[in-house]
Amino acid sequence: MPAAFKGWLSREAGPRRHSTGSLTRRMISIAALWIIVLLVGGGFALDRVLSEAITRNFDGQLEYVLNAMIGSAEIGPDGEVRFNRPLGDQRFLEPYSGLYWQVSGPGHEPFRSRSLWDRALRQDAKHHGRALHVDNSDEFDGEPLRVLDREIRLPGSDTEWRFEVAASRAALDDQIAVLRRTLVRSFAILGLGLIILAALQATYGLWPLRSLRRAVASVSSGISSRIEARFPNEVQPLVDELNELLAHNERQAEEARRHAGNLAHALKTPLTVLMNEATANTPELAETVVRSTTMMRRQVDHHLARARAVGRRANAQARAEVWPSLKAVERAVNRMHRHVTVDLAGDKEAIVHVERQDLDEILGNLIENAAKYGQGRVFVTVGRVVRDLPGNRKAEQVEILIEDDGPGIPEAERGKLFERGARLDTGKPGTGLGLAIVRDVIGIYGGSISLEESEDLGGLQIRVRLPGGGS
Repeated sequence: MPAAFKGWLSREAGPRRHSTGSLTRRMISIAALWIIVLLVGGGFALDRVLSEAITRNFDGQLEYVLNAMIGSAEIGPDGEVRFNRPLGDQRFLEPYSGLYWQVSGPGHEPFRSRSLWDRALRQDAKHHGRALHVDNSDEFDGEPLRVLDREIRLPGSDTEWRFEVAASRAALDDQIAVLRRTLVRSFAILGLGLIILAALQATYGLWPLRSLRRAVASVSSGISSRIEARFPNEVQPLVDELNELLAHNERQAEEARRHAGNLAHALKTPLTVLMNEATANTPELAETVVRSTTMMRRQVDHHLARARAVGRRANAQARAEVWPSLKAVERAVNRMHRHVTVDLAGDKEAIVHVERQDLDEILGNLIENAAKYGQGRVFVTVGRVVRDLPGNRKAEQVEILIEDDGPGIPEAERGKLFERGARLDTGKPGTGLGLAIVRDVIGIYGGSISLEESEDLGGLQIRVRLPGGGS
């Protein structure tokens, strides 16, 4: 495993020096805050509704008594109000019982219930007319009242008589207090239960992330090379990407080791030849030095090109537009091979997930070879294809076809062109490393290259597919 990736895993599995807090605590805190806000708002609304209902019921009973007073009232021979039948509630007969009535009119002494004893209800100058008036009064010390009144003109009288009934608010306030205590206790228990439920939900819901952390720690410590456990659908894509990253880093590490061995092996033989020739001091020493150093330079160029491509491939933001690169290569080829016509066609908006320098090197090698070995025509087409990936995923690729009108290459010979130093036409200048480097660079970026026969021009057709970078 590369040291950089292993260090990343170690940091993830180890203590967090710059932690932004617990995700579980965040979720529980947000849920608790929202639950409290909703319960407080709902409790306040419910308290208002139920308190008003209790108050309306209380007022309804007093209004019933007031209507009974009006219904039984009449004018006596002395012009004063009297009741033709007594009111049924015995509390009207008990002094200071908390239930009172009073009938008053201008120029007349108030007609009061026995329960008022030596007190009288205050006349509110604001209340006039036959509409029902409801008010709270603190006119009696230590006994807040709920007062209902209405003015009525009785038959046989020109006086507007005010009928009033009052009751102590103690019973009403006690009922509302009991209601509020019940609501507070009920909503507190409900809120506590909902917060506990939210905590359990957050803990259980985020438990796969704790399992993932342990699995990553196992990979970091070398106990396992992959995250094998299965996770919920929301987490599994992340696990798949981590496993793909692990596999990618292993492939890169193995590829680096293999190419380091290849380079060492490739340089070992010419160095041995040089040492032997120098020791023997043969007349062919100069020629051997030139031949061996040329061979070593080819190998070094090849591996340096791969190393540069690997380094640039690590940049996840690598993007390059295909059309400007093709136009630049077309201008260069036209200057080098004036007898060759390069025709470009296809998608001018295509973008590939490749560094521009590597894309120029890929297209430059391929189009320059087509111009070199063709008869004067090179046709380049750009298009897009969709490739199916494991897990019902799809990936967009940019396909570039490069065709020439040359003699073509037999199918049995095409594979040899990708070998380092292989050249089917030794009469043309070159080192034979071009297509080998192109193949390796394309492979590093996750693309592909294949050699086919051109149906339109009759020569060689090179099909290059590179990962799409959007448009």
